[in-house]
Amino acid sequence: MAGRKEKPRRVGIVPEYVSFSPGGLDAPRERRVQLTLDELEAIRLIDLEGLDQHQAAERMCVARATVAAVYARARHDIADALVNGKKIAIGGGSVTLAPLATRATPWPHKLEKNMTRIAVTHEDGNVFQHFGRTQSFKLYDVEDGKVVTSQVVGAGGVSHGALAGLLAENGVDVLICGGLGGGALAALQRAGVRVYGGAQGPADDAVASYLAGSMQQTDEASCDHHGHHEGGCGHGGCGH
Repeated sequence: MAGRKEKPRRVGIVPEYVSFSPGGLDAPRERRVQLTLDELEAIRLIDLEGLDQHQAAERMCVARATVAAVYARARHDIADALVNGKKIAIGGGSVTLAPLATRATPWPHKLEKNMTRIAVTHEDGNVFQHFGRTQSFKLYDVEDGKVVTSQVVGAGGVSHGALAGLLAENGVDVLICGGLGGGALAALQRAGVRVYGGAQGPADDAVASYLAGSMQQTDEASCDHHGHHEGGCGHGGCGH
């Protein structure tokens, strides 16, 4: 008889940081623990947001006993890594991304489905340099290579791990930004959003450069303004 299929656990973020390594030690790469996305979510909900296991189970759409088991396993693996100097790698697990919470100001619908929608990280008319920290985007709907409409919209307090879902949910095809971390880039690529990083200056000028074909699509994290760390940026990095 076939085993019972595991029910996907709902998670609220796509992590920007996907690995942590012990400092001050030359730890072999094979000494590692794997923290799955549902384990990370249990830790986030219970230890960071302060929910009890019943509340966390409701958020993850599973039974409380499942959350208890996932949480216990995650705590054990984290303790093992901290005490024994092992690398923590984050990824995998049977998960689905939670729908975004309702925003105070809905984003506009595309006038036509065949239009290209460009989103630019935005602050005071310029390209904001930290994708994961942006509070607003400027949207441009483009048809036949020309901007038809544009307007600034808020990110609505969406956490950095859910920004890729926010863009995809609202029909964004292209993101123009300053820097972003590897986790953010991977999430955007999975969501089908083409990324053009490294942009600076006025947002309108960046879009004009894109439409002129003078921007290069980003295929790796672009955090040039500070040091790189494995799996993402350091503290205060672009993707956070």
